[in-house]
Amino acid sequence: MTIEISRGITEATRNEMRELAARYPNPRSALLPMLHVVQSAQDEVTTEGIAACAEILEITQAEVTAVATFYTMYKFSPVGKHHIGVCINTMCGLLGGDAVYEKVAERLGATHNGPSADGNFWLERIECQAACTHAPVMTVDWEFMDDVTPESAVGVIDALAAGEEVWSTRGPKIRDFQATEHTLGMASDELATEGNSVDAKMLAGLMVAKGSNNS
Repeated sequence: MTIEISRGITEATRNEMRELAARYPNPRSALLPMLHVVQSAQDEVTTEGIAACAEILEITQAEVTAVATFYTMYKFSPVGKHHIGVCINTMCGLLGGDAVYEKVAERLGATHNGPSADGNFWLERIECQAACTHAPVMTVDWEFMDDVTPESAVGVIDALAAGEEVWSTRGPKIRDFQATEHTLGMASDELATEGNSVDAKMLAGLMVAKGSNNS
């Protein structure tokens, strides 16, 4: 079943955008988080969202569009309930990232930077997730799913599709794309303290270095 998402920029959303603009000496510096707020409200960057950003920041719509089209994290089609990113860069690729991507793409009926067959997922091949320690890595709504295999990655998607509770391996419980986009824009939900932020594998190099310094 395809999900239904509200598309309007409400006055509440505009107020959040105004709040962001007021945080910076130069209001246009707020454009990146404002675009995340737009996606949290509309599931994509729309012409309405671009116009709202331009109006509040007192810049042209062309300037907003130039920024929004430069960064791949901003989408111009509905993302759906969850964004799935599979890293295929060197380390992840060597350890099976391409196989993970192919299996996930098959499961979703999706291609790179496009929606699943039912519109509930968005699939993206990621050049780097900055998480090589746990390669291969997949993200769900930008939360890490570490050390995945083709089978475990599809298992995560099956659980999400069934509405089951899924936790990231280093972070909070998976919510949905719009909720994560709101966090990226407003960053006021205190989720940074949820889940495990680091583990022994990530700290191995540091521990070796400390041991070398003590010898």
